[in-house]
Formats: sequence, C-alpha cells, structure tokens
Amino acid sequence: MPSNLNKKKIFTGRIALISAPWPLFERPSIQLGALKGYLQTAEPEVKVSCSHFFLQMAEALGYPSYRMISQRTWLAESVYAALLYPEHYDRIEKFFNQQAPKNKDGVELDFLSLTKQVKAVSDDFITQTDWNSLDLAGFSVCLCQLTASLYFIRQIRRRCFDLPLIAGGSIIAGHTAGDLLAAFPEIDLIISGEGELPLTKIIRHLKKGGLCNDLFPSAGIISRKHEQKNCQAPFSQLADLKSLPLPDFSEYFELLSNFSTEKKFFPILPVEMSRGCWWKSKGESDSDIPGSNRSKGCAFCNLNLQWEGYRRKSAEQAINEIDTLTDKHRVLSAAFMDNSLPGATGRKVFDKLTNLGKDLYCFAELRASEDYETLRKLSAGGVKEVQVGIEALSSRLLKKINKGTTATDNLEMMKNCEALGIKNTANIILHFPGSDEEDVAETLRVLRFARFFRPLHIVHFWLGIQSPVWTNPRKYGLLGVYNHPYYRHLFPDEILRQVRFMIQDYRGNKMFQKKLWRPVDQAVRQWQKDYNQIHSKPYSSPALTFHDGGKFLILRERRAGLETINHRLEGSSRQIYMFCSQSRPFNEIRDQFPSFSADNLKSFLAMMTRKELMFEEDERYLSLAVPATGRDFRPAAQKGGPAHCLHIHT
Repeated sequence: MPSNLNKKKIFTGRIALISAPWPLFERPSIQLGALKGYLQTAEPEVKVSCSHFFLQMAEALGYPSYRMISQRTWLAESVYAALLYPEHYDRIEKFFNQQAPKNKDGVELDFLSLTKQVKAVSDDFITQTDWNSLDLAGFSVCLCQLTASLYFIRQIRRRCFDLPLIAGGSIIAGHTAGDLLAAFPEIDLIISGEGELPLTKIIRHLKKGGLCNDLFPSAGIISRKHEQKNCQAPFSQLADLKSLPLPDFSEYFELLSNFSTEKKFFPILPVEMSRGCWWKSKGESDSDIPGSNRSKGCAFCNLNLQWEGYRRKSAEQAINEIDTLTDKHRVLSAAFMDNSLPGATGRKVFDKLTNLGKDLYCFAELRASEDYETLRKLSAGGVKEVQVGIEALSSRLLKKINKGTTATDNLEMMKNCEALGIKNTANIILHFPGSDEEDVAETLRVLRFARFFRPLHIVHFWLGIQSPVWTNPRKYGLLGVYNHPYYRHLFPDEILRQVRFMIQDYRGNKMFQKKLWRPVDQAVRQWQKDYNQIHSKPYSSPALTFHDGGKFLILRERRAGLETINHRLEGSSRQIYMFCSQSRPFNEIRDQFPSFSADNLKSFLAMMTRKELMFEEDERYLSLAVPATGRDFRPAAQKGGPAHCLHIHT
C-alpha cells in the first residue's frame, strides 16, 4: 500500500527513530544514538524520540531465548517473515525448526508460541504509539532486522497513510536499497550510507512544507524517481567526525530502568572511534601501484557499502565520549563498533584511558598486523576481549583474500593475546572459493603450532552482495551468483524476483570445497576440545609457557590427556629464544648473534621448529611460549654470548 504523500501536512517537529529486533540486546543502538545526538545539534527545535524496541522484545521473551534467536540470522528473519506473510506460515515454521538448535543451554524454541508472543508485543507497541502526531518515522535496518523492520513499516502504514516512512542501514545498502524501495511501496525513501546529513536534508524539506514525492534523488537519498535499477546514490556523509556530538542513549537506559529487578542488567556502551575501513582505504589509495592487490579491501567483505573512505575521531574526542558516557550511565563495559580499531589513535586513546582511573572492560575488533606494544596498551586501557581479523592460517590463502597479513602475523597476534590474557574470538573461514589443496595443507601445518592459543571459531564462507568476490566472480571460480536459497523460505516469489538480498550464494565447486576443507574442520574442532580440557580448571595457565631462570629458560608444554613436557634452554639458546619472542627474519637473528655460524643457528632454529616450540615461515622465526608470570616478555637488546653449543634439554 503506497503512502499518500501528496497530502500537505503541518510540520510539528516530532520524529521517531526505531530499531526493531534482533540486535544484541545488551547494548543500545549506536545508529539511533548517533543520529539523535546529531539531529539535536543540527535541528534543535525538532524533538527526536528513539525506540530501542529490541530491548523491549528481549525483556518480554526472556533473555536466553532472545539471545539464541539474535545470534542466528535465519532464525531471526524467520520470526517476522511469518508475521509478514501468514499465508506462508507452515513453510516458514518448517524452515525455522530446521535451523533452530535443539534444547541448547536449556532453551527450547516453539515457533507457534514464539510468533504469537512476538506479534502481541509488537502490535501492542504499534497501537500504543500516536503515529499521526509524527512528521517522520525512520528505521535503522542492520543485521537480523530486515523482516522485523518491514513488518513494522507495513503495520504503521495501514494505520497512518500519510506518515513518511524512511529506512536505512547496513543490511539495505548498495543494490539492495533500490530493490527494496521498488518491492515495498510502503517505504517512501531509503537513506544510502550514513544518515546524519541525508536525514537532516529530509527534515528541512518537510519543515518547508515539502513532500517526500517532491524530493528528487540526491546524494544519500534514494527515491522512486531513480530510473535505473542499479542506480546507487552517491553518499552524503560528514567530511570528518569532529562535528559528531555525543550519542544519546537516554531512551534505552530509561526503558531498562523500568524493568523489574530480576530483568535489569549492566549494559555495554557502544563506542564509535572511526567509520569505514582504513585497510580498504589504504588499498584504494594504492590501487595505481603495479601489482597492488588491495584495491577493494578483503575479498570476502561487504561491510563498507555504507561508507566512502575512512574517517576517525581524535583521541581526545574519543576519550571524552567514553569518560562522559560511562559517568552518565554508570557502566564500565564498552564495545568499539569500528570495523577495525585504528592502531595509532587506539594507542593514544588507551594510553590516556589508563589515567581516568576506571576499570573498563572493552571489546574491539583489530587487524592481525597490530604489534605487541599496541596490544599491551589496549589491554592496560581496558581492552579485555577482541576479535582479530585472522580469517585464515595459510599465507597463500591470506593473499587470495587480500588480508595483507601472513600466517606468522596471525600466530604472533594469537600468542600476544594469550600472553596478555585477552580473549580473542577470531574466526577461521572455510570453503573460500578458489582455495586449493596447498592452502589446506599449509593450514593443517600451521594449526599444529596454533594449538597453544585460544582456538578460532569456524565460519563457512558466505557470499555478500557487492563484495569483491561477488563483483568479480570469475576471478574466484564462481559460475553464477544469486540470492541465498534460504530466502525462498521467507519471501514470496515476486519479492525474490525483485530484490537482491545482502546474503548471496553461488555456483562453482562448492561440494569440492566442503570435501577439501573437511580435515581442517575436524582439526579445529579437536583443537577446541583439547584447549577446553587443558583450561578446564580455574586459573589454568596457558598451554605453552616459559619460566625464566636468568641464565636458563624452562618451557612447560601442557597437553590434553597427556603428561606435561618440560624443556630447558641454556645460555645463548635461551637468549635466541627470547629474542624471537617477536617474529624475526633470520638475517636479524644472525646479526644479533654474530658469534654463531649461520649453519649452527639454522640447525638450532630447525630443531626448535621440529619440536613445535617455534614457528618458521619464509625464514622468519617466532617463539611460541608465553611468560608464565604474565610479565612483559619483550627481550632486552643484547648481543649473543660466547660461541658455545646451542642446545635444548627435554
């Protein structure tokens, strides 16, 4: 049902911003908070109300049930799909039951009861809101929020025929935006990219008595006046982030404060230090360099369809935001929403955060190229959990996916996290198209050395619309791309024919890839079991530690189901091992220890590698043990001692 937006309406200055289920309920919507903070500065006479409705839904369903649904895209999208298309309820219910885990963590999901409860809570919110008193309602549509947002938009349109309904967000970026606008006439406009400037422009247009139908396509705004199906409006975004005021999360914390005591919790503050991807931006600036392989960032990634370039806040601005918001809301947990925490700014921020005197617990996403000193400063400033962009343990494969890192980089980052007690929730991608037997063999080799560190989480490759793989399918051996077949369970055929959804699928050797990567899948699962067994007791030490005796070093290797092995390194053997606490090329090791011949050094390093106490790649060496005491393990610069025999006692 299209809206009647040719009807003039007196502008009252009231707009609503809504975040539907199913984001993580433990933190407010950074999108709503940032937009409200900006609009209150840019248009102070406009009253902006934000509804973090997903929190309301989590409280109603119970946090365990909500969490289980929100962590699985297809479960989340199924619930509101059944409400959008009740005529296809049976098909959607069958699909939901196929995807739902069985009695995991004591939670059993009954689809009929679930959809009834979700509908009741949603419809109650819709009927109790005076939509006719608003000038505009905007929806933030990110991961797991598509069908829920469409349901709200459709129900609101039926009640309020002339209210402008606008959508924007990461899950409807790129080609998907124009397709959705054409397929769902209830939506009046879609914001492409970040929303501050486009939303301000729309509000000012409405203030002057304009109508959505009068608003011609412009940067950041997609309307039905776009004539080409593939038309993607250029972005209209802030030149820098200096003008961003503090985000406003008032409604989220007010809603939480009204919950019963047993439903209250301490939320996590979302913090934004940058927008875009500095790695992709660096690749774009280097794209004219012959042989450059970084022109489009990581090959599998489509997370930056809503940004152009890379921008970051100053360290002072970020620190003020963290300090002010933690004081205001009386919480100490924060999650940095950046695609990857900017290294230089991050070091400055967390250097100064230590001076705030606050025991922060922070989560951040990092690139594996960050060095130990950066990680140490992040840890001292409160970063206790990270997701490092590992993705693969084969340097050949890392090159294919344009990560710009090596297996050595990844192992060193995993080791540093283990040494500093930082929880690393990184992923390993299986079934990447174009990977081959050599990639798998290299991965299996590196896994033997990675076993001492926190295991990676298995992720099966999925194809994102407008990612480099999707854009250039032939390069990666793809014979054709199309909507993921799971969408057939959620949407009618006429919608599937019109909309290119965010999650895509492809033809081309998928069964071969599954068979090829099966040994890695099994090895990673065994790694997870062994690590859990080794760390089953409280205060368990890392699996491979060193105990420094000054003139000698004892390495302690804990093994699942087997006795611990102890190794002792004497004299220069100890010095070399400590020198390689960070990865070193052979030439640098040789220069540091000139009293030893190259053959003797290589013989010692090869022995340590055979024992899997050190890792070697392209004549670069990394010692794998972490300090048992948790002290800084960076070695002091010192030349090797007298040229006696290099050895190890086991």
